[in-house]
Amino acid sequence: MSSSSAPRTFEVRHVQLARAVFAALAAAMITFSPDHSAAIGMSVFSGWAIATSIVFFVAIWLVYPAGRRWPFVLLGIVTVIAGMVGGVSTWRTTTIFFVVVIVWALLAGVIELASGIRSRRELRGSADLQARGEARDAITVGIITILLGLGLLFVPTQYALRYYIADAGQSFTLTGTTIGVGIFGGYAAIIAVYLAIAGFSPRRSPSVEPSAEDAPAASDQGSPS
Repeated sequence: MSSSSAPRTFEVRHVQLARAVFAALAAAMITFSPDHSAAIGMSVFSGWAIATSIVFFVAIWLVYPAGRRWPFVLLGIVTVIAGMVGGVSTWRTTTIFFVVVIVWALLAGVIELASGIRSRRELRGSADLQARGEARDAITVGIITILLGLGLLFVPTQYALRYYIADAGQSFTLTGTTIGVGIFGGYAAIIAVYLAIAGFSPRRSPSVEPSAEDAPAASDQGSPS
């Protein structure tokens, strides 16, 4: 058996599951945090982005062969830069939060979408069901990420709505920052669920058609002795 056909220790499913775990942690931190300020949103995004970029960089060397690494090189670079910018405490403002997350979402979404579309075109007519599934997942995640950026573009950063809850006996304020951080938390939850399902889905090996050498043998089995 050739070394190229030997099973890899790390596979695409491990990349998907690792991304799902970090996205789930980010979603949980935002969901259960009573503070949805820009500082909290930026810190959660920063931690998630840096952790996810590490997954991308590890995948470059341990999962994907040469020729299929370029999307993860670009995704790793874009994501780690966004995470490092978000890690600067003095930059954790409402404006910086929206700018960083929107720019990252549009760039990363386009990269992942383009890689999925390219892979699907190259696999047109192929019997490799696993590779076709990976291309479909990349397209889906890319579209969801682009929608995150577009959705944040329509959130007014200066929006503020004061409302009163009688049962709580106090007033609250819904701000554009709260909405933006909540949208990112929702994105993280959706990505976590989707990638977890993709990672746990059974991998089907490509169908193998009988070769020309096997055809006579198959016909001989059915011939009378």
